[in-house]
Amino acid sequence: MEPARPALRGLRLHLVTWNVGTASPPPDVTSLLQLNSLGPTMDMYVIGLQEVNSRITNFLSDLAFDDPWSIFFMTVLSPLGYIKLSSVRMQGLLLLIFVKHVHLPFIRDVHTHYTRTGLYGYWGNKGGVTIRMSLYGHTVCFINCHLPAHMENTEQRLDDFEKILEMQFEGENIPSTLDHDILFWFGDLNFRIADYGIHFVRESINNKRYNLLWEKDQLNMAKKKEAFLQEFIEGPLQFKPTYKFDLYSDVYDTSEKKRKPAWTDRILWRVKNLCQHASKEGEFSEEEQTISVTLNNYISHMSYGISDHKPVTGTFGLELKPLLTDPLITLNPEGEWSAEHDVLIRYSAVPEFSSSAWDWIGLFKVAFKHVNDYVTYAWVEDDEISSNKDSKQVYMSAAEIPDAGGEFLLCYYSNNLQAIVGISQPFQIQPNRTLIEKDLAQEENSWTQTPDNLQSHIEF
Repeated sequence: MEPARPALRGLRLHLVTWNVGTASPPPDVTSLLQLNSLGPTMDMYVIGLQEVNSRITNFLSDLAFDDPWSIFFMTVLSPLGYIKLSSVRMQGLLLLIFVKHVHLPFIRDVHTHYTRTGLYGYWGNKGGVTIRMSLYGHTVCFINCHLPAHMENTEQRLDDFEKILEMQFEGENIPSTLDHDILFWFGDLNFRIADYGIHFVRESINNKRYNLLWEKDQLNMAKKKEAFLQEFIEGPLQFKPTYKFDLYSDVYDTSEKKRKPAWTDRILWRVKNLCQHASKEGEFSEEEQTISVTLNNYISHMSYGISDHKPVTGTFGLELKPLLTDPLITLNPEGEWSAEHDVLIRYSAVPEFSSSAWDWIGLFKVAFKHVNDYVTYAWVEDDEISSNKDSKQVYMSAAEIPDAGGEFLLCYYSNNLQAIVGISQPFQIQPNRTLIEKDLAQEENSWTQTPDNLQSHIEF
């Protein structure tokens, strides 16, 4: 008998790129994030924005506080069970990654970086922002770019992207960008349609004959010539060029400049050291099965009009053989939790886990937005009350527990790894009945004790 093949894990990833033209978030992003699609839900959202409002005051304040777009996406996604794993911002460039809670213990070594290329690299109006991680033991990197504009700047765009690829993450044993198992490259890459005049381009678009324009797309042309681009894959451009539109319309630029339409907004990917092939149907897969990437759809979203660019999304299936199968920490609440008394947490660690005096366990509402969005926390060393070779107990004071109770979960945060390494199942905390009864009694008293002057108004 052949040994059983290790189970592959399938993850669904939804990637957004959108030049938002300094606009505020739209009222609704249901279609952009495909929140009402009938298929399985996404495991990860990767959102790359360009031209986020970056006035100097905004830029400086956003270093300390989340910007409106980050808050907006957290507000949409946290009630659906996604946490903001990481974000990085440089001027108008913003990259956000959200993941389902269940994956948190298997995501390690998250690092961010930014590379300025605009204005001689001094101010960062163009460039790239990057987030990398280990996902179930496989290295994945995401690069959101805003490259130089205008038809004649193809070489500058390519030079800038090469510079961005050469950047190094801080930290030990972190591979270079091209040494990651999977690399996603996306953004307002600003490549244009060369040679053809505006009338031919618009006529081809009106007749949905996009394929007539593909061979003159500057990125497609560069991919045939430039060795460093040849391993990047892109889905077929079966949607209208996404730039440049009049605001709140699907009409191409009617201003005096009458910009020629272009596919400026793109999503590409690269799988390291694998023989990649594309079938005739435009489906992409890899022969080697430790990790593979499949593009499920690649579309633009014409209904969004806040910017002169239309957003583009790519939905991917990642299939990988998990190199990590057990969380470093397993934890759960002990007994029934109530806001009326101190409570206990029991946790156990795998033998190789290296704890720190700065590790903590946070109590979070089920719809928490990010790692610092805890209700309260306990230090694993200072608040430890018992320990044996199998597990440890930590207490939380009743004074810290929300009186109203509700549904919560526990997360163990490792200071050494700068990550959540264990997460409990959701559980209920019983409310503090004594306080609630007291509040109700006070409310009743306030209704029965109607002031005399109010009484006089009631009695005509």
